[in-house]
Amino acid sequence: MATTLGELNPRLLWKHFAKILTIPHCSGHEKALGDYVLGVAAALGLPGKRDKVGNVVVGKPATAGRDGAVGVILQGHLDMVCEKDSDKTHDFSKDPIQAEIKGDWVYARGTTLGADNGIGLAAALAVMEDASLVHGPLEFLFTVDEETGLTGANKIQKGFLAGKMLLNLDSEDEGVFTIGCAGGADSKLVLPLERKKTASKNLYRLHVRGLRGGHSGIDINQGRGNAIKLLARVLDQARATAEFELVGVEGGSKHNAIPREAVAVLACPPVQVRPLAAAVKKAFDKIKVEFKAVEPGADYTLEPLSGRDFALSRASRQVLVDFLLALPHGVIAMHPEIAGLVETSTNLAIVKTGKKDFSVLCSTRSSAASALEATRGVIRSVCALAGAKAELEDGYPGWMPDLESPLLGKLKGIYRATFGKEAEVMAIHAGLECGIIGEKFPGMDMISFGPTIKNPHSPEEHVHIGSVEKFWTFLTASIDGLSA
Repeated sequence: MATTLGELNPRLLWKHFAKILTIPHCSGHEKALGDYVLGVAAALGLPGKRDKVGNVVVGKPATAGRDGAVGVILQGHLDMVCEKDSDKTHDFSKDPIQAEIKGDWVYARGTTLGADNGIGLAAALAVMEDASLVHGPLEFLFTVDEETGLTGANKIQKGFLAGKMLLNLDSEDEGVFTIGCAGGADSKLVLPLERKKTASKNLYRLHVRGLRGGHSGIDINQGRGNAIKLLARVLDQARATAEFELVGVEGGSKHNAIPREAVAVLACPPVQVRPLAAAVKKAFDKIKVEFKAVEPGADYTLEPLSGRDFALSRASRQVLVDFLLALPHGVIAMHPEIAGLVETSTNLAIVKTGKKDFSVLCSTRSSAASALEATRGVIRSVCALAGAKAELEDGYPGWMPDLESPLLGKLKGIYRATFGKEAEVMAIHAGLECGIIGEKFPGMDMISFGPTIKNPHSPEEHVHIGSVEKFWTFLTASIDGLSA
């Protein structure tokens, strides 16, 4: 039984993944990892370049006899979602990810692992390094800032790529080919607030925690709790029976992650502390029963804070809580033609209270552009009713499935010949860079696949060791078969 990543197969892939874990690469901070990629390329004598936004592309010439093959691009993103448990001491800007092997899986200790998309990157680097592989002309495209805005893919310039077939290595179920994805867009909301003129004392911190979180697209249909929504429910029920003031609410950290924790700071006179505690417990006990199957770790704390702060006016408190209750979260509609596929959803992702306003970020997805627009219209209408301003940002396109894709037909045959069974073909309710790349490079034939990764974008993220080996076997068979 292997105890370190270096003992796992394929050795080259896991070697590069272990190195990636030591290099900070949160979204927006991918330069060091891009430097590593270019360093590997230079050591191998392969041409590499970086564009103005940080995207990196490396070329590898065809093996002898395969020079006339159509060029293939292996593509992944350099950044990772950086999430950690609240009790974990970890600085993503400098600390390495601590990986550990548990049975057939690799986990991180208290943080996201970054298998999304670190395993895909490691596989591409291993293909770059492995001189024994047979293939046609290859390009390796490593994009930046995929997780927060698909920025790298959006900024790719014409002429940066030459290949005509693209293998996106950013899917999370081995044996599944992804041929389509949802489009999406963020909405930034600002609710004006009024505060009392005198500072309040007797402060308390109400902390909802222990939720599973997860990917706001892939996991949105799992029925998991949103810590912000649950905190709003607790505040709503508590205000009916206890007197307290609200100083502020904070929750969530990523637009594409379901919030796992949320905090409210309250001001409560001593005579009302016991009724407040009882009301909070009663409200949360109901939540624990409701979510017992999907959120067994759901919990809360109500603890005193030192100091004084300016609480919101009663009217602002009422509007803020009602605003959070009214904003939609979760699955809006299932796809009418593809069983089990979410068509439209929205994630109440991040909230933050300032001195004079309350900011909210909602992330909405849909495979139907009209449904995406309609759902954002609901959010805009809730803002209008609450007296908030809504800034609806431009989104990214979806990727329409093409069941007649020549690349799909070839890869299905290669998978069948390699493993003796059929690959599953599906679309996903998440954003992939293929939609953007397809718009920028018309005629690009694309497929996405990868190993089995569970709970990406949360500290529960883990990758199946055996699926990584199968992923590698299929990837290397594919670049051979596509060049024949």
